[in-house]
Amino acid sequence: MPALTVDVLADGLDHPWDVAQAPDGTLLLDERGGGLTAVLPDGTVQEVAADFDDLFATGETGLMGLTLDPGFGQNRRFYTCQGRQDGGDRSIVVVAWTVDAGWRTATRVADPLLAGIPVNERTGRHGGCRLRVDPSGALLVSTGDNAVGTNPQDLATLAGKVLRIDPGTGAPAAGNPFADRPGAAAFAWTYGHRNVQGLAVRPGSGQVYAAEQGTDRDDEVTLLQAGGNGGYDPAGDGGYDERVPMTDPALPDVLPATWASGDPTIAVSGATFLAGEAWGAYDGLLLLGVQKDEGVLALRVGEDGALLEQFRLPELDGTYGRIRTVQLGTDGALYVTTDNGDDDVLLRVTPG
Repeated sequence: MPALTVDVLADGLDHPWDVAQAPDGTLLLDERGGGLTAVLPDGTVQEVAADFDDLFATGETGLMGLTLDPGFGQNRRFYTCQGRQDGGDRSIVVVAWTVDAGWRTATRVADPLLAGIPVNERTGRHGGCRLRVDPSGALLVSTGDNAVGTNPQDLATLAGKVLRIDPGTGAPAAGNPFADRPGAAAFAWTYGHRNVQGLAVRPGSGQVYAAEQGTDRDDEVTLLQAGGNGGYDPAGDGGYDERVPMTDPALPDVLPATWASGDPTIAVSGATFLAGEAWGAYDGLLLLGVQKDEGVLALRVGEDGALLEQFRLPELDGTYGRIRTVQLGTDGALYVTTDNGDDDVLLRVTPG
C-alpha cells in the first residue's frame, strides 16, 4: 500500500462538519455550532464573517453540509445546510451564499434556497445533512429521519430522503422520479433512509454512493438510483422500532447495500472517491470517515457497485480520533476533518 503523508492545516476547531476546496486552492470549512473558516493557499487560517443568528444547534443538528457551486470561480456561490430557529418554529434549511474575493465575509443570497426539511426539535437526532453536486449540476441534499418511524417510507415528507434540487432556483431538479406522483415530494430522489451522513459522486461514472449510519448493526454504503428505496421502515406500531433491519428486502424498489458493517456499527460519516495517478494503488477507492472506530475505511467497488475489497488507512487508524468528513480536493489531495470537540483539526493527506 502507498505510504501517506498527513499534515495538520488548522487546529482548535469545534466539530468541523464539512470542507470544500475552491479553484484557487482555498479551503472553506464550517463548524456544527456555527461559523465558517477559510484556509488560504499560503496557510493563513482566518474566520469568514457570516450571520448564523438563526442557527438551531442541538445534538446531531446544527451547521452541517457545505459544498461549492460548480461555477464558484465566476459566481463565488456556495451552499450550506443548517438547523434553523425562526421564532417558535424549527426546521432544517439549505442556504445559498456568496463570499468575497478576500475570504472575509459570506453573504446569504438565497435564504433559504430550500425550506421545509423537518427536524427533531427536542433532541436534534438524525438531522442529516450532506450536500454534494451530481454530474448533471443538481444539488443533492441528504436528510435524516428525525427518529420518526413513518418518515423514511413517507414520500410526502422531506425527512429520510436524498433530495435533488436546482441550485439556482431551489426548485425540484428536472427529471426527479416523483415529480408527477400525487402526494409525493417532487424534491425526492431516493427515500427509505435513516440518516445519510455521506454522499460521494464517482468520477467519470455519474454514480452516487450514500454512506448511512445504522442502529446497533449495519452502517451501509449504497449505490443510489433514482426512485430507489433505502429499505428502512421503523414505523412498527406507530413508534420508532430500531430493531428492524436497515434494509428490508420485502419493501418496494429496495436498493441493495454495497457494504454493511454488521454488528457492531462503526458510525460511518463523510464519503469521497480518491482519483489521480499520484494515488497509485489507492486510485479509485471510496473512502469513509469513521467515528466510533476512529479512522478511515477504504472500499474498492466494482462498476456495478459490488464490493471487491475493504481495509483501513493505517496512517489515520486511531491516530486523530473521530473522523467526520473525508473529501478529495480540487488539487488531488485528501482533506479530513475530525469530530472530537473543541480540539478538532483539518488534515491534508497526500500520497508519498
